[in-house]
Amino acid sequence: MRRPGGAGARPASRWALPALAVLLALPMLGGCAGQLEDQPRALPASVAVPLPPAAPRTTGVDSPAAREHKQLVGFFGGEYHAPATERFVDEVLVKLAAASDTPSQVYRVTILNSPIVNAFALPSGEIFVTRGLLALANDTSEVAAVMAHEIAHVTERHALRRAELEKRSAVISQAADVIDDPNRSKTFKSYAQLSLASFSRQQEIDADQVGIRVIAKAGYDPFAASRFLVSLGRATDLRQSLHPGAEAKPDMMATHPSTPERVAKAVAVARGISAPGIGETGHDRYLAAIDGILYGDDPAQGFVRGRRFIHPKLGFAFTAPEDFVLENSAQAVLGVTQDGTEALRLDSMKVAPETTLVAYLASGWIEGLQTQGTPEAIKVNGLPGITVLAKAESWSFRLAAIRVGGDVYRLTFAAKDLTPEVDRRFRDAIDTFRRITPEDARDVRPMRVAIATAAPGEGAEAFAARMAVPDHPLENFQVLNGLDGPTLEANRHYKVVVE
Repeated sequence: MRRPGGAGARPASRWALPALAVLLALPMLGGCAGQLEDQPRALPASVAVPLPPAAPRTTGVDSPAAREHKQLVGFFGGEYHAPATERFVDEVLVKLAAASDTPSQVYRVTILNSPIVNAFALPSGEIFVTRGLLALANDTSEVAAVMAHEIAHVTERHALRRAELEKRSAVISQAADVIDDPNRSKTFKSYAQLSLASFSRQQEIDADQVGIRVIAKAGYDPFAASRFLVSLGRATDLRQSLHPGAEAKPDMMATHPSTPERVAKAVAVARGISAPGIGETGHDRYLAAIDGILYGDDPAQGFVRGRRFIHPKLGFAFTAPEDFVLENSAQAVLGVTQDGTEALRLDSMKVAPETTLVAYLASGWIEGLQTQGTPEAIKVNGLPGITVLAKAESWSFRLAAIRVGGDVYRLTFAAKDLTPEVDRRFRDAIDTFRRITPEDARDVRPMRVAIATAAPGEGAEAFAARMAVPDHPLENFQVLNGLDGPTLEANRHYKVVVE
């Protein structure tokens, strides 16, 4: 969660009912997420007319590609800078570009400051990987497989081909709207949706196959793609078990499904190239390159520690009700119960000092909500606030706004069945919002990836005891290192998470 008013800080202000997923303004991404290839084209020399010296010049206007880059980087928490890691992925990208079908294409890789596991490419050749993905990968060949997959989306012009299919699907949908027969209309629309879904799945498989051939040509282990797909699936399963509301976040599984069929096809392509163990994996060198990178939340966006959220930079803390699992993002703190019947969102906005909290609440920060009763003025640990009940379809809400200087922190609680007991839990959670002291801020330290060597006889349980993650340390250690069982290889390097 960022300071209000900063890049990417303007939170979406609508709940998607009944799923209760917060609507985040995702930029359209290339390759895996379908961005149009909208690149500026230069005029031919024969028609380019030089401007006279006195003509006004337009400066500082971004190209469509530059605007897209800024939007994407802003949404994913900004760029992450770690010189050794950046140099390493740059070196890998240079090798991949030379082995690709378009070696003259200029590629650039940006590491995004997000714990989410994701990667994507723009048609311009810009490739993005999150630090969350780098933490999950276990060797150089796996990161190479991810980047080669994204390069394949560019070289195969998947974004443009998908855009053309979407246009055809739109025509089908428009035609369906004017058909009198409801059954035929439904059939046409279903056909359009299935065609797009099938096309997207096929693009992923095609990009896998092209990418595997590229990494093999560059000298890397072609089986790395299937290994990473397995790790991706396991990481997603673990995350969803710990964070039932994780579907609201733009992780890699939303655009790169790791199905058994896809893994099997990746293995088959690799077997057609070489036997296992032939290509370079670069395990130790890769772990050395990511040693010390941030893991989980960025200190600049606050920390989740169990049910508690603390933001040292903005100077506040908040504790969610019992049974809630919290997850932080650049836009907001989201929470949900295991059964999905209760949820919360904490975000903030800049509000003019002359705007009263009553007036701000009346402006309606969530579309479609009908407030119930008279807003109640409250004091929350000395801070002025206001709270009210609201209703929308099958959900009931407890809203609270707390003013801290020029910022208003907005707490939105939702429940399928807002009983007096549930509402009391929500009110108690509102009362936990408070300013923190410098001592509180110093007590919370960021988590980082550290590299440790297994001694003879040491197993996964011993390494799990070193993990600073609050939940399921053994499962997290195994997923992070691509392990299936408790046995470790003596003198081999492994990743652990430390504070």
